[in-house]
Amino acid sequence: MAEEEEKKKKMLHPVAEADERSPYGRLSHEEFYARHSVSHSASFFVNPRGLRIFTQWWEPLPPAPPPVGTVCIIHGFTGESNWFITLTAVHFAKHGFAVGALDHQGHGYSDGLEAHIPDIEPIVDDCVTFFDEFRARYPPSMPSFLYAESLGGAIALLIHLREKEGRLSRGWDGVVLNGAMCGVSPKFKPPWPLEHLLWVAASIIPTWRVAVTRGSIPDVSFKEEWKRKLAIASPRRTVAPPRAATAQELLRVCRELQGRFEEVTLPMLIVHGEGDVVCDPACVEELHRRASSKDKTLRLYPDMWHQIVGEPEENVEQVFDEIIDWLRTRAVSHEAGQEGKA
Repeated sequence: MAEEEEKKKKMLHPVAEADERSPYGRLSHEEFYARHSVSHSASFFVNPRGLRIFTQWWEPLPPAPPPVGTVCIIHGFTGESNWFITLTAVHFAKHGFAVGALDHQGHGYSDGLEAHIPDIEPIVDDCVTFFDEFRARYPPSMPSFLYAESLGGAIALLIHLREKEGRLSRGWDGVVLNGAMCGVSPKFKPPWPLEHLLWVAASIIPTWRVAVTRGSIPDVSFKEEWKRKLAIASPRRTVAPPRAATAQELLRVCRELQGRFEEVTLPMLIVHGEGDVVCDPACVEELHRRASSKDKTLRLYPDMWHQIVGEPEENVEQVFDEIIDWLRTRAVSHEAGQEGKA
């Protein structure tokens, strides 16, 4: 009985074992990966702008079966591929996926001015470069999915739109959008008229942290106080407001995507807290309504906030159980389809 309970506990999202100081709780990261029977590797690549971009990946260890698919994770603004994303990556790996992630420029262990994204296109370039290299390690027939949080959701959609334009060497089999930034909530945007004057600050002093938002991102994203403390405890995370050019670019990206929702054809699962005051739930509802995808699911969760992983444990398990089920169902269906062609 105790063995069954321990096995069940190990299949929960690993955030359940974290504390307010470390995502690994009292374990070292080596002990953490061993406990969850997951391998971990990391490296850097140098992008065309001369920046070193940090990447890492995870796999289930034997005696677990080989991976049923790949999942490429895209983190959000001020986030990183360590800390909470690592816990989610391990959760996916435990459920049979090979998982890859990177730090955007100016985030985590990657080079660049802290949390500065004056142009989204180079960020998309870096994601495409690493994800292509990562997926090339596995058979071409293996299904591949994007999992994206917050700003990462916008980046994932831009990657898909490049695929639609014939600019990618290989496509995707689906995307999970978690708290996706398809529009910034009016409850978080700079108050009028500051939003409309951003272009002035962005033109004159693009790196100036002049963008006034209604609350700090951790304060309005993580419902559980101890998880908010854990987010802030990351030595690589900033809690400062966005820089002027960055804020302007994020708002521009939202406008671009909103004009192109009909072009989206990728199978997608959208999970979003109705209580999200950072990324507007109404905008993902609009994405779901207008997208041309034949396989699209929208799940809005009452009272949940921007960061689902920052919710109480029962909410985390509810949402991530649905995510795992969605991914595995499509991975198994893809494999069955490949066998049928053989």
